[in-house]
Amino acid sequence: MLVKIYSRLSLYWHTLRYLKPVQIYGRAWFRFVHPKPVLKPAPELRKPLGVWVGCAERRQSVVAPGEYFFLNQAGALKNLGWDDPGTEKLWRYNQHYFDDLNAIHASSRTEWHVALLKDWLVHNPPGQGTGWEPYPTSLRIVNWIKWTLVGNELSPECIHSLAVQTRWLTKRLEIHLLGNHLFANAKALVFAGLAFQGEEAASLLKKGLRIIRRELREQVLPDGGNFERSPMYHSIFLEDMLDLINAARAWPGQIDPKVVANWETVARDMVVWLNGMTHPDGQIALFNDAAFGVTPTPAELNAYAQRLDLNIPVAALVTDKLLAIQHWPQSGYIRLSAPQAVALLDVAPIGPDYLPSHANADTLSFELSLFGQRVIVNGGTSRYGSGPERLRERQTAAHSTLEINSQSSSEVWGGFRVARRAYPFNLKMHQNPDDLSVECSHDGYKRLPGEPIHRRSWYLQEGSLIVTDLISGHYDIAVSRFIFHPEVVTKSLSPSLYKVILPSGHTINLNVQEGIGQIADAKYASEFGKLRQTQCLQVFPENGKVVVQMNWVCS
Repeated sequence: MLVKIYSRLSLYWHTLRYLKPVQIYGRAWFRFVHPKPVLKPAPELRKPLGVWVGCAERRQSVVAPGEYFFLNQAGALKNLGWDDPGTEKLWRYNQHYFDDLNAIHASSRTEWHVALLKDWLVHNPPGQGTGWEPYPTSLRIVNWIKWTLVGNELSPECIHSLAVQTRWLTKRLEIHLLGNHLFANAKALVFAGLAFQGEEAASLLKKGLRIIRRELREQVLPDGGNFERSPMYHSIFLEDMLDLINAARAWPGQIDPKVVANWETVARDMVVWLNGMTHPDGQIALFNDAAFGVTPTPAELNAYAQRLDLNIPVAALVTDKLLAIQHWPQSGYIRLSAPQAVALLDVAPIGPDYLPSHANADTLSFELSLFGQRVIVNGGTSRYGSGPERLRERQTAAHSTLEINSQSSSEVWGGFRVARRAYPFNLKMHQNPDDLSVECSHDGYKRLPGEPIHRRSWYLQEGSLIVTDLISGHYDIAVSRFIFHPEVVTKSLSPSLYKVILPSGHTINLNVQEGIGQIADAKYASEFGKLRQTQCLQVFPENGKVVVQMNWVCS
């Protein structure tokens, strides 16, 4: 019993000690301070005098009048209402975002949208329910305003509600969460400050810009990556930046041109980073919390940046036609390119210490595409919440890396918590005319008896990749996993020889040169609400070492 109590206290201590004081104060404030909505009349709207270019389009989510399809799950408003307690909260959040107002072919669904707006006003009184939580409120404010910028008109009731929502948001800024939530709050204030006019609007705009100025320095790293180290959240943030640039141009003269120019520079860097972390199939890598379909695709975000004339430079190293290393030193990711091959490596910290909410225990994991097809993957993200499946997807065993003593490299727990966490160190990279190599260690397992250290190396040549895992220090059991994409077929020829067949017909020969290999079941979630069965190669070290070589014929 005492051991369990100590273990629990340790978990809490190593989670809470990283928090900023404002996060602790903010939680108390959110719990005990309950502001009242301000229902006074809305300010006058400001007519946009500039040009609003088409924003990034998301998937259609309103599929019929009052019928939704979010997170690969259907639902009808007449059955669920706006706040069904039996429905997953993230699904309910999506109801209140109103993303479909600006989704693909949205103009063909205007009548449906108008009906939903009216219904929302009736069933979501100010300050009550999930829809009035700060994050969905922020996204809804922006989506309603963006909808007007393409020629739609909000009813007087909606305009009044928009003002009430914005005032409410100013009293519920998510200072306890920080990160992308606070940035989304600030973006909403900027949009409302531009859309309305007068002293109240000026105050909203000033407050939003002040938060953005501060958070932009914090949340976008010098190499262009978002500090949460998730390609999905990077895409969300990039869309926010492009929207802000677009809005500033739609209402010219309201925001200092120097501020907008800085936004443009940041957005360009973020596009280049995103392109580098995109597989040849056009979708993002699945490091930390990441899934397809939550954000516009990288191609759609690139197209949006082009419509804004941001002059995105072509990143030469994004190609898989030559041997090259692309490194983002602050983010901690590396792209290795060779003919017909792209390997994306995670040598990153799991995220900012005070905000590991979307971190997975995936240190020194990697993903591999060959001939344009994903072959080695991470397990992905199928859900949020605090259930066992959410925890499993965050653990090291759900990633293509090495696990020691059945423990995760970082102590992920709950739905969004991390206690002790892994830090990479001693990174070495070499690029020669005929080969590329990367080595890195992490200390995540040093907390265990024997203080083991994991060191991994990748050695890429044309037609070959060798992955080596070394464990120094004592350990009881360890396993290195290589999770295969569900669309590839794996055949075991012997405990050390395997054949991997791609949908294209290309064959990869896989040789376990050191260690004991076996094929095991695994799971893969490229999208929320979609969990697929797949296989992985498990390799148990011999004398603390695993060596796996993959060979293919380039054609």
